[in-house]
Amino acid sequence: MTIRAVVWGENIHEQTNKVVAEIYPEGMHNTIAKALNADAGIEATTATLQEPEHGLSEARLKDTDVLLWWGHKDHGAVKDEIVERVARRVWEGMGLIVLHSGHFSKIFKRLMGTPCALKWREAGERERLWVINPRHPIAAGLGEHFELENEEMYGEQFSVPEPLETVFISWFQGGEVFRSGMTWRRGAGNIFYFRPGHETYPTYHNDTVQKVLINSVKWAHNPLGTQASIHDAPNVPVEKALEPIVERGPKLHQAGEAGYR
Repeated sequence: MTIRAVVWGENIHEQTNKVVAEIYPEGMHNTIAKALNADAGIEATTATLQEPEHGLSEARLKDTDVLLWWGHKDHGAVKDEIVERVARRVWEGMGLIVLHSGHFSKIFKRLMGTPCALKWREAGERERLWVINPRHPIAAGLGEHFELENEEMYGEQFSVPEPLETVFISWFQGGEVFRSGMTWRRGAGNIFYFRPGHETYPTYHNDTVQKVLINSVKWAHNPLGTQASIHDAPNVPVEKALEPIVERGPKLHQAGEAGYR
């Protein structure tokens, strides 16, 4: 089964910053999609902030198995209705991979329910990512650690919920550490946050980073497909109870009536 991935990019700095444009002349989103498409099991396309509905129409999301999200400069420009649309698909089973500064994206904060804040410093420091969960599928084929010569520092505390699993922990030249690869599950959807990816450094051209992205798409994919029933809240009639019961006491709802939402 081919995994249908969509790489969502804010696509602002590539248009306005000379350094970023030189590193990613086709945009970060296209660089990531190209790396994913190198794997025969993944079919990756792109969407950007500037497109109608930010490129994430109901029909597009319905046909998406895994969504990758990179944003930074203008999280606020993402329409709330699109955020809710994406959250709904994650609950139904679509995988979500949030990259670098996407920690402050509306969709990540919506699904985490926390501020998702952290320390940061833009000084081109060396980042050493330690693989602390070597048997995790996202870490498949990696060594004990890998390094990025220049990256933006993110430091703890990172105000996110306790993860399901921690795959990577980063160390930076300035001494800070950061939980740089974490997973969660929301409804039927798998979520992975991966820290590296500051736009003024060629991080997404790195072979190891690309391997992590490919691994994470395969991990986030839910082969069972959409679980639309996760939104249902059925009123179960007395006659369909598993054990015989007699209805008694006053009622707020009539038989078959939907509950309040």
